[in-house]
Amino acid sequence: MSEGKKKSANSFDEIDNNDGAFKRKPTSFHDEIKVGSKYPPAKGRYQLYVCLACPWASRCLAVLALKGIERDVIDVAVTWPIFDVVNEKEGTKSWVFKPKGTTYDGVPVHDPLYGFKSLRELYEKNDSEYAGKYTVPVLWDKETESIVNNESSEILRLFNDQFNEWAKNPSVDVSPKDKLKEIDAINDSFYNTLNNGVYRAGFAQKQEAYDEAYNDVFNTLDALEEKLNKSRFLLGKDEPLTECDIRLFVTIIRFDAVYQFHFKCNKRPISSYPNIYNWMRDVYQTPGIADTVQMKHIKDHYFKSHASVNPSFIVP
Repeated sequence: MSEGKKKSANSFDEIDNNDGAFKRKPTSFHDEIKVGSKYPPAKGRYQLYVCLACPWASRCLAVLALKGIERDVIDVAVTWPIFDVVNEKEGTKSWVFKPKGTTYDGVPVHDPLYGFKSLRELYEKNDSEYAGKYTVPVLWDKETESIVNNESSEILRLFNDQFNEWAKNPSVDVSPKDKLKEIDAINDSFYNTLNNGVYRAGFAQKQEAYDEAYNDVFNTLDALEEKLNKSRFLLGKDEPLTECDIRLFVTIIRFDAVYQFHFKCNKRPISSYPNIYNWMRDVYQTPGIADTVQMKHIKDHYFKSHASVNPSFIVP
């Protein structure tokens, strides 16, 4: 790394000191898996790194579950859910691994490929000069020892489209090509205001930034409550579950347990929105989805990782 070049570690490096607003930076790796490319579809070639607390990573796990893509096809490595020091000199904290044999609520939390102590080491194995965030999910190619992609919205579509040869449920299509325009529009309608909005509220350092994010969150929930009064799933009446539902679900399932308290989004709980609440239960009961929701990992991550938000680290 060049002298004096500061490496970022986590979301707290994305707070604007001028207006106190949390401004999420884009992800860095966007390669595709497709036949004839540098990264072709293959059984057992790719490793997915996740934290079970992370909603973005959980999107990808949900698609693997719905498609029936098992770990002999895409193996999954899970981080320790609580941020810890990844560089003693810098004092930076981010995703870490523990020694082999360590579990968290029954889930192994070691790096099975290299025995790395942190996700930072994986990013630096890919590029020793990398100075971005060490985010999950990461889709890693074991053959070239490189990062394929670390953008969850792209990874979930790769899983949807490129591994049907080995999927137990190849007919499941959460991102149908003829519906992508509508799907993208729905995703955009709640991404920054709700998926990212809860973070904008929780990490805001000034009242004005918090107020804007808070209003965005609840205006979006009001709109979704109305929308789900007319259809079972987000794409519309008589349409099946799609990636829109997955991308919304990972936020909604965390809302009452974490975001309403930890991120100060306390106007109304999800349980007070009957249409959203029933939709959430419907998605949760879809085969495979419940296994992607690990509430101890979720709560312990948020309440024990963000010292500026919860300095006591008490988990309610």
